[in-house]
This record gives sequence, structure tokens and C-alpha cells, in this order.
Amino acid sequence: MSPLHDLQAVFQSFLLRGDEQMLQRVTGTAKASAPRRLAIYYDAYRLRLLEALDSNYPILHAWMGDDEFEKLGLAYLEAHPSTHFSIRYFGHRLSEYLASAETYRDKPYLGEMAALEWAMSEAFDAADSPGVDLDAMASLPPEAWPEMRLALHASVHRLDLRWNVPAIWKAIKEEQAHEEPTAGEWPQPWLVWRQDLKIFFRSLSVDEAWAIDAVRAGEPFASICEGLVEWIDAQNVALHAAGLLERWTIDGMIVNIAPGNQ
Repeated sequence: MSPLHDLQAVFQSFLLRGDEQMLQRVTGTAKASAPRRLAIYYDAYRLRLLEALDSNYPILHAWMGDDEFEKLGLAYLEAHPSTHFSIRYFGHRLSEYLASAETYRDKPYLGEMAALEWAMSEAFDAADSPGVDLDAMASLPPEAWPEMRLALHASVHRLDLRWNVPAIWKAIKEEQAHEEPTAGEWPQPWLVWRQDLKIFFRSLSVDEAWAIDAVRAGEPFASICEGLVEWIDAQNVALHAAGLLERWTIDGMIVNIAPGNQ
């Protein structure tokens, strides 16, 4: 290892774990001792990562308060040091950490809030693609529909939430009093996506959630209709599925149609 790479490795070990070997590489001055000079970098590194967490989880931060969010951020950093070259992705495992860490696992609603906010961040940063319009959908010949496959916009995310965190998110965002965390009997499917530059989210019926998952898995329209029969009468299932496609198209969620006859 070259002297420069060795110095970089020791400095990284100091930033991540407080490795005192770095003290041997730094000279103190009359104004600042070696430990003090290094502490500036040590603290600044953590403050910058806490800022990144706040950027990705502003509502969770507001909900928990400054002190508790800082404690969470430092504990998360200890458990999951930043490994990506872009600070944007620091925090991608926060919901997982909140669900498993002893300090937080008795508050599962915090992990769900983190999951919702991360989905929003991912939706906002997703690659842009022009949506298919209703005319393109209507122009498909009837024989192309059974094997038709759809491509969803990269911003589309599906998640299941048991707690009322979307309502709490909305209230905090609008600076209003929010409900207490309450859990439903069953997880509720939710959809997050971006249209133009605005993030949207809404709850889903079980059949629509299943259909979106089937589209993502590459299932053709005929298979989606067959699956929807579990919830929709067979006589009306094709019309119901077409209604779902219409809504997704209007919402800008469909970016490509692969007709079955091509």
C-alpha cells in the first residue's frame, strides 16, 4: 500500500470508528491540539451525515424532535456506516434499522414512516420517462390486449403499511396537529409515484395492489384479468382491469405498451 493510501485508510478508520492511530499522523499547534484538530473532522463528518438523513427524512425528524432524531442518526451511523460514494444514499436502511434495533423496535410506526419517506425520495430521484396517453391505449386492436404487457414509470413504488403514518405525514407536512399512531388490523397497500415534479401517494384496494405487482412482474393483461377474478366477478373483470389501466395512464404511471401481436 502506498503512503497516501495508507494515510487515507487510517483517516477513514478514524472518521468511522475513532481509531486513535490517526493521532500519530497529525501535529498540534498552540491554538489547537492534535485531538482537537481531528475532532473538527470527526464531528463535521457526522453532522454532514445527519444533514443527509434530515434531507431524506424531514417528517420523521419533525415527528421525533431534534434530540431524538440526532440520537437515532448517530446510532444508525454506528450500525450502518456510509458506504456509497454519494451521500444521497446514506439512510437507505433506516427503516430496516428502526424495525430491528432494540431501542426502536417497540415503535414500529417509526420504521413505517421511514419506509414511506424513503419511497418518496426514490420516486423523486427516479429517471424521467414520458407517460403513454389514453389515445395510445385506445388505439390498440382488440386482439392485442390479451398478451399486452405494460411498463411502469421508474418512480412507482408499492409498500404495505399497518400504521396510520400517511395521515401523520400529511398533518406534519401541513403543520397541523396529527393523530396518535394507531395500527390497523391488516397492512394497507399504498402506492407512491411521481408525475412531472410532484410526488403523490394513495392507498390501494387489495385487487389494485395485486394488479400493480403483476404488471411489475411482466404479466400480460389476460393473466392480470384471471388473477383479479379472486376479487371481481368474472363477467366484469375485463372492464375493471381496463378501468385500472385508465387511471394509471392518467396518473402518468404507464410509460410503455408492448402489444401482444408484436
